[in-house]
Amino acid sequence: MDDIAPPTHDAAEVVERLHHTFASNRTKPAQWRRSQLEALRSMLTAEEPELQAALNADLGKCATEAYITEIGFLRSEVDHALSHLSQWLRPRRVSSTLPLMPSRARTVREPLGVVLIISPWNYPLNLALSPLVGAIAAGNCAVLKPSELAPSVSAVLAKLLPRYLDPQAITVVEGGVTETTALLEQRFNHIFYTGNSTVARIVMTAAAKHLTPVTLELGGKSPAIVEPDVDLTTTARRLAWGKFMNAGQTCVAPDYVLAVGGCAAELESRLATAVAEMYGPRPIESPDYGRIVNERHFDRLTPLLNSGRLVTGGDTDRSQRYIAPTVLADVDNEAPAMQEEIFGPILPIVSVPDLDTAIATVKQRERPLALYAFTESKHSRRRLTTATSSGAITFGIPNAHLTVPGLPFGGVGESGMGNYHGQYSFEAFTHPKAILEKSLTPDTMAPTYPPYSRLKDRLLRRLL
Repeated sequence: MDDIAPPTHDAAEVVERLHHTFASNRTKPAQWRRSQLEALRSMLTAEEPELQAALNADLGKCATEAYITEIGFLRSEVDHALSHLSQWLRPRRVSSTLPLMPSRARTVREPLGVVLIISPWNYPLNLALSPLVGAIAAGNCAVLKPSELAPSVSAVLAKLLPRYLDPQAITVVEGGVTETTALLEQRFNHIFYTGNSTVARIVMTAAAKHLTPVTLELGGKSPAIVEPDVDLTTTARRLAWGKFMNAGQTCVAPDYVLAVGGCAAELESRLATAVAEMYGPRPIESPDYGRIVNERHFDRLTPLLNSGRLVTGGDTDRSQRYIAPTVLADVDNEAPAMQEEIFGPILPIVSVPDLDTAIATVKQRERPLALYAFTESKHSRRRLTTATSSGAITFGIPNAHLTVPGLPFGGVGESGMGNYHGQYSFEAFTHPKAILEKSLTPDTMAPTYPPYSRLKDRLLRRLL
């Protein structure tokens, strides 16, 4: 590997250097892509203790949660890409049309060029490197902009990635709004942004100046619908697991529960039990429970605790950025917790009389990143699948669709545009180039050339 280039904070210089690298075809060979993916996997293995320590410093993540949701997840993403890269790179044959016979048609996936990946703070390792896996597999150069709100992870990425990856093709730019703004002024071939819809609009506005395509992975209020025919004990455990991992700071976490047909009271009790089983009677002392990322988000969340009757939790400690896993009942649709995505460890329960009301409640809001349903009814599953729109819908478990590499991950409308993970990541960072080959002899195109006769006209109308 070439010597590591000296760091620079000039956005124009950084991006221009990467455009030069891409123009040299350095990143296009399959062997370069494989070597970079293997090096990334080596980093995740060899530097796991340092990566875990950074995640703990920023978000209070325990080692097991850090592995499950970030480090181990990324290793699986890399392994999947390595296993399928040859297949993804293979040209795809398509049928030509009768008037063009004999001819051959196919598509090849070519890299887009220099891409910008702007990642958030809530899963600062996962959501930075998972898109990077796709960008590398696709043969691109990349600028990675980690979130300044997770400074420990940002610093460790800036330190480790140049050691393991090709510094002529992959660059980390640290900083805040100023640095991000400077990057967005540059010409990229694709921008991949994960975060909120407010910043997404800024990203799209900047991208429009260069006609740069974007992938936006956003969020929204992902509902969980619970019908009374299910095992409420298991349902409660899975809801608590999905909601309170990472202290609720998960874009696909269940944001609120619609309890159908009088099951709310029993669900409340089961949720309180599930929280106690997972985090003990004092979650503040649990080594497995995380912390709010900073005081600003702590102050944003604490007023939401008054949105309903307290079932469990509710206690806070600003000095530790701690908000207990909290379940609220008797929550009205107009309550503060129901106005915007919570993105924290507060789970409101809204009682609804039937599935129709639950569906209507969901459809009153912007289309969510995910919809979760707990029901044994095949009819209810069909209704929910056809009557609602969301980035994904899963039955019986929240959050887990991210772990299936064959499924696309992405939102719709306000919850995002574009998909990634597995082959979808590779496709997000490539262009499907059409290729058509037709021999000059014999010239079977002669009937299409002017001048046209009645015979030619009849022939062409039969062929086309």
